[in-house]
Amino acid sequence: MDWFAQHLLAWHAENGRTELPWQHDRSPYRVWVSEIMLQQTQVATVIGYYNRFMARFPTIETLAEAPLDEVLHYWTGLGYYARARNLHKTAIEVIKLFNGEFPTTQSELEALPGIGRSTAGAIRAIAMQQSATILDGNVKRVLARFHAVPGYPGKTQVANGLWQLAINHTPKDRSDVYAQAIMDLGATICTRHNPHCLDCPVRTKCEARLRQSVSHYPERKPKSNKPLRTARFFVTSLPDHTTLLERRPTQGIWGGLWTPPERPADQSVTQFLEDIGSSMAALQHHHYAPIFRHTFTHFHLNIEPVYLTLENPPACTQNTDHWLWIKPEQASADDQKIGLSAPAVKLLRSVLKPPAPITPQPNMET
Repeated sequence: MDWFAQHLLAWHAENGRTELPWQHDRSPYRVWVSEIMLQQTQVATVIGYYNRFMARFPTIETLAEAPLDEVLHYWTGLGYYARARNLHKTAIEVIKLFNGEFPTTQSELEALPGIGRSTAGAIRAIAMQQSATILDGNVKRVLARFHAVPGYPGKTQVANGLWQLAINHTPKDRSDVYAQAIMDLGATICTRHNPHCLDCPVRTKCEARLRQSVSHYPERKPKSNKPLRTARFFVTSLPDHTTLLERRPTQGIWGGLWTPPERPADQSVTQFLEDIGSSMAALQHHHYAPIFRHTFTHFHLNIEPVYLTLENPPACTQNTDHWLWIKPEQASADDQKIGLSAPAVKLLRSVLKPPAPITPQPNMET
């Protein structure tokens, strides 16, 4: 066992995290769900979602049998919803192809939807006690600093180098403990900002620390100007505040989720009402509200809310899988079992107390 792994394991024996919910009753299923949730999401955020998710879907069978809408409902607010869709797909495949038992090889695990090299390694190491390597965000940061690896880890060449370092340090035995130890080190000591270097068990050989340049590693993603898109969201309600939601296509942003209807920024109220089988004659009231911004990984979305009150729901929006009328106060209830995007949650809440109207701009003509 090399020096790095030896010191890391000794540190973890006294300082490692033991209270995380996925560390108890370990199984490939529980580890897999935690690893997917932890992708690009902080532990503190994940814990509550994980506990609720596992209470509803305690086994892979219950997850596979559940409708996708319900899975997305328990994911609402966690973001990166493709993760939830892939969880559902993988659960179904594991039931169908492997009789409900996760495959045990790296290649078979990586062939499942949403499971990459590091997640497969985590399942094998932590849940199956196999000798396997992981390289999540915490591990990349620890290794980039310890070895003073130049370059942005998102670049293929840099990532390949980090993978080789991760493999070199992973012990053949106790790789389950080692995997947890290096993740804990990155999460609690070798943090992105203000790392606690004096408490680090491998500080004496950390190249970044020796060079007094810890903050330089790993290199950040090169800055680029995110494109800006604008769309109108027609928050369409009845006099009793029941509000219209539209199911989004499975592919694309917020795939499979429910949101107030989104339309191009230049679509008028008249055009929208025609689109849903209504007319200006049925419109009791409408007003425009201030734009707010929602940021995705690759672009910004400026959302122009348009609040409409209709006398009656158009016939074509009833009894269909594409449209849903719902009371705002019921939208997040577990008995509804629908997935909502973050802007949808915000807009639904605003129905009961709409923002102050604004004067329409030239492109906001009715």
